[in-house]
Amino acid sequence: MRAIGIGNSHAKIILIGEHSVVYGQPAIALPLPNVQLHVQLRRLDSANQHLINSRYFKGPLDQLPAKMAGVQKLTTALMDRFAGQHDSWEMTIDSQLPAERGMGSSAATAIGIVRAFFSLYEQRLDRDLLLKLADIEEQITHRSPSGLDAATCSAKQPVWFLKGQAGTTFRMNLTATMVVADTGKVGATKDAILEVRSRLHHDHTATNRHIHHLGQLTKQAQSILRLDRPAALGQVLNQSQEDLQALGVSDAALDHLIEVARNHGALGAKLTGGGRGGCMFAIAANNTQARQLAQVLEQNGAKRTWLQPLNI
Repeated sequence: MRAIGIGNSHAKIILIGEHSVVYGQPAIALPLPNVQLHVQLRRLDSANQHLINSRYFKGPLDQLPAKMAGVQKLTTALMDRFAGQHDSWEMTIDSQLPAERGMGSSAATAIGIVRAFFSLYEQRLDRDLLLKLADIEEQITHRSPSGLDAATCSAKQPVWFLKGQAGTTFRMNLTATMVVADTGKVGATKDAILEVRSRLHHDHTATNRHIHHLGQLTKQAQSILRLDRPAALGQVLNQSQEDLQALGVSDAALDHLIEVARNHGALGAKLTGGGRGGCMFAIAANNTQARQLAQVLEQNGAKRTWLQPLNI
């Protein structure tokens, strides 16, 4: 058993396929290794102390607030796994990820915690076990998680995902930089999902057409990512945003930042995640243009921006 265990993870975004993935179409998620989360698990000399130090809570594990119930259940399960109920430690969670913005905050936290425990107890950890353990937290936080968040927050390559199947990674060859921008508004994924369901009921033909078109665009995007065609990717992303708007899952804040990005040189821009708030992203040709675009987005209402080169 080491004195300190370390676990790292990162953010993710859905590049394309949100909402249509619910209806059997593919989705592509991208890891954002520049937006990081670090967990440090430090042994303490005192007996039976389990302390949490995070931006949401500082104090004993058994006093975690309800919104961190997933962290508590996962941590308890890991303590049981290593028969470490009487080992004392302080867990520090240092995250650059915003919560409830579709960037995988809870999944990244779970991945970091699992890796930190296995590091502390000097045990090997394969990917299947990592995702199985992280799902303990995700089942509490997201009720019926798809597994896409955890798969991408622990991956180094894009993840191709179909509902009901394990995500598979593929190699990307793209010379461009992504700018992610936060509207400052918590996403309303559940409301957006219900909106799509309602539209399917009241206007099945038109709604289904948009869902299938999103699936076709996702397949195009995978090929484009492999062929280094950023301008073509931008066009696909713009078309995807039109479908998402037609499905009623965008909102005024997202539409505003997307329009600003396109008017200032973005190759393409769209919302990411559940919609009705949360984040959007844009594709810039290079890092210099991305930095300029990030500045413009912040000047036009974005609460925060992140840059991610895509030649990862």
